[in-house]
Amino acid sequence: MQPSIQTMNDPIWIFREATRCSNEEIMPSPEVTQAARAVSEASKAMPIQLVRDEIEAMLLGRGVHLALQWMHEVGTLGIWLPELEATVNFSQEAGRKHKDVWEHTKQVVRQSVPRPIVRWAALLHDIGKVPTRTFTPDGGVHFHRHSEVGARMFEAVSRRFQFDKPIKKELRFLILHHLRPNQYDETWTDAAVRRFDRELQEHLVDLLDLSRADITSARPGKRQAALKGISELATRIQTLRELDAEVPPLPTGIGNTIMEHFAMPPSRQIGDLKRALERAVEDGSLEARREPAYYLDYVGKLLGRAP
Repeated sequence: MQPSIQTMNDPIWIFREATRCSNEEIMPSPEVTQAARAVSEASKAMPIQLVRDEIEAMLLGRGVHLALQWMHEVGTLGIWLPELEATVNFSQEAGRKHKDVWEHTKQVVRQSVPRPIVRWAALLHDIGKVPTRTFTPDGGVHFHRHSEVGARMFEAVSRRFQFDKPIKKELRFLILHHLRPNQYDETWTDAAVRRFDRELQEHLVDLLDLSRADITSARPGKRQAALKGISELATRIQTLRELDAEVPPLPTGIGNTIMEHFAMPPSRQIGDLKRALERAVEDGSLEARREPAYYLDYVGKLLGRAP
């Protein structure tokens, strides 16, 4: 349906059309596309918060890949997300269209869970690939540290859209760490899994969902293996959480043991020593669930004293 003249005076209709495209999974007509292209520059005058909310509404639809493509075609994407526009036709692998960063990004957004934070992260997770692409003599392509570069690039995006501080913090975290769950393999020790869980903390569910969506291999076997790996990681994390809740990694009363053995009074230092022991268990330096005396040698080294 062609927007009315009155409606077209307000460029918000472009974003509303993108949302309709996303929800109904139908591309706008050529006439509507031409009309949007002619007035896309006017969207620069829209309030930032309104643009952010309209983009977010568009991101949640089943046809988000179509809406993103349409926003690129009418010029709105380049105006509001030039970092993403730069990925269009930007190859990840010579001569293979499906390896285009833009095509990959649309697929990741489409197959991610429809939660705003995950969809925003999916949209922006690979923007760091543009400035980090390098070629090897044999024709290979690499994007070293693209997640770190992308997280830094996100700072400009965050200022542009005026994300709230908690949203900004989580999106930056997800972009920075989006590769980590896919690096898991079954040889990880329990200590490594605990450390991974501790470092990700409240971001774990969103990061695992983003990593699942980031698997876009056209080879079914490779895709299924990657998805299986993430599921196994999630299962191990939950199993260790339940085990640690029932039987903590450190023995009950370890604080009292430390105070008695080293003749120390109750203080904040005892809590610091216990946390140091917990970190040592997490990184594999110490075994979990041993008798209290086992940990005294390590505490003595921390204190610079003989056990």
